Order: sequence, then C-alpha cells, then structure tokens
Amino acid sequence: MKIRIGYEIIYDCPQPTPMILTLNVHFTRVSDLIIPDHLICDPPVSLTAYRDNYGNWCSRIIAPTGQLRLSTDALIRDSGRLDMVNFGAKQTPVENLPDDTLVFLLGSRYCETDRLSEIAWQLFDKSPTGWSRVQTICDYVNRHLTFGYEHANRTKTALEAYQDGTGVCRDYAHLAITFCRCMNIPARYCTGYLGDIGMPPPYGVMDFAGWFEAYLDGRWYTFDARNNIPRIGRVLIARGRDAADVAISSTFGPNNLVSFKIVTEEVVTD
Repeated sequence: MKIRIGYEIIYDCPQPTPMILTLNVHFTRVSDLIIPDHLICDPPVSLTAYRDNYGNWCSRIIAPTGQLRLSTDALIRDSGRLDMVNFGAKQTPVENLPDDTLVFLLGSRYCETDRLSEIAWQLFDKSPTGWSRVQTICDYVNRHLTFGYEHANRTKTALEAYQDGTGVCRDYAHLAITFCRCMNIPARYCTGYLGDIGMPPPYGVMDFAGWFEAYLDGRWYTFDARNNIPRIGRVLIARGRDAADVAISSTFGPNNLVSFKIVTEEVVTD
C-alpha cells in the first residue's frame, strides 16, 4: 500500500532562534519513500543536517523573527502488514546482551528505573519471561492509564504517569519502557507516524505517535502499550532512550507554537 505522510508546523519567534528538528523518516525506511519527505521552510532558511548518537537524521536551522512554517508532503510504500508478533521470543540474560543494547537497560530522563524497580518486580515477577512478560507489561499499562490529550504534559515522567494514572501515547510508552528495563529487558522509545489504517471510525485528531521496541531473542520487536494491538502503517521517524532523545524540535530561545497539523493516510488508487 501507499501512505501519504506529512506535517505543517508553524512557529512564531520574537527573535532569531536556533532549532534542532527531528522530522525526517528514519533511515531504515528511506528506501520506501516514493516522494521524499524534504523539510520545507517558509520563509526559506539555511539548513544543515547530521546524525545523532542513535542514527536519527536531525536538521539545524535558525528560525527568523516572526512566523516560520515547516512542512512536508511525502508518499511512502508500506507492506500493509500488521506489527510482527512472536509469542515464542525469549528474554536474553543480561550477561549475554549485545553491548549496544545495554544503554536501553538504564534509567533516563523520563524513565526512572530506580524509583519504579520495586513496583515492577512486585507486579511482574511471577509473569512468564520473554514476549509474554513484555505483553503483560503492556496490558497493565494500558489498563492503568487513562488516555486523553488534556493529560499531555511534556515534563511528565513514567513515575508521575504511574501515580497520576493518566497520559498520552508517550506516557504509555515511557511507563512500559521503564517496567521492561526494571525487569532486565532492553527497551527503547520510538516516534513516528501512525494513522488509523485498518481501524474502524470514529478517528481522532492526527498526531505523531509514540511506541517502543523491546529486545528479545536477538532482535528488536515493536510494542504499543497505548493501542495494545498490532497496527498497520507504522512509519518510524526516530529512536532513543525516551522522548527527550527524539523531540521533533528543540528550540534555543523564546517561541510560540502557532499551528500543528499531521497527516498520515492510506492513498487508495483505482
């Protein structure tokens, strides 16, 4: 299938403001792009790019005084298959984990493993290891949190979400990631596009989505504590320890977000 993806984000800055933007499709999906997701700036500004420590493609700009419109309108080819499920995937003992997965066992800005470890072991110590344990964690988080955009708070941590019992998709991911790490399962945060393809209406307002990947049996698998079912049409933008590593924009000066629109939809052709 073909999926249209894109965004229009408008900032208003009272002075020239440096920004780091993480908005491009992840390099693992670039070969699927039919129409590239070039970052368009209006008015035009100088742009440089680099790869961060996690392989994500980041752009550097200086937003001018006044309004700046960031946009893209791309087309990507997708298999149309649901997220992979492997009920037999086993947990890898810590001593056998590859070196590059170990950072995803540690606490991070939004995932306080030290403060949630005891709770995690009380909740999940008796659950089967491997895939079943990660799914049990997702089931718990899905039940424990109540979703609502009115609960969005960019500083909310996994512990705060656990205590508050509310959140948005990033909070579901952060809490599940933290519980996985507490149970010695490497887990990393993912952000990207996820539309309502294959889902019945009514449809909500489109936004970038947050989910996570857990390392089991020698590879990374996708899990989504918010939706908690395999989904179609997931398009990865970036991965990191938590949302702090994959912010769509990091601004270094005063600014106001004027408008934020996301598009991700199947393109049906005759």
